Amino acid sequence: MPTEQSPGKPTTRRYSDAEKDQAVRLVRKLREELGTKQGTVQRVARQLGYGVESVRLWVRERDVAEGVAGPDAKRVVELEARNRELEQELRETRRANEILKKAAAYFAQAELDRAGK
Repeated sequence: MPTEQSPGKPTTRRYSDAEKDQAVRLVRKLREELGTKQGTVQRVARQLGYGVESVRLWVRERDVAEGVAGPDAKRVVELEARNRELEQELRETRRANEILKKAAAYFAQAELDRAGK
């Protein structure tokens, strides 16, 4: 009877949500640093001692859930771009309103000063 306990097959191991989150975060960070997707999943899986296909599945699931990949990915990118445009427009509008308020106050004061003379 063996005294050592074998870790079991990679397919029977259960990973916690924290372990999955860490793996996905590391894959995304490595992809950002390297500027490529090739080999990142395998590299992270090897470093953490996880199954390559498990990590690949977690990344794919997270990408779909967050709208980075899948059928809605293009729509999400378009909506984010539109959101940035609208935020910029809102900043410009607020800036213009502040200028108009100051100008209105200035001219109102000038009119009051002129009327007193």
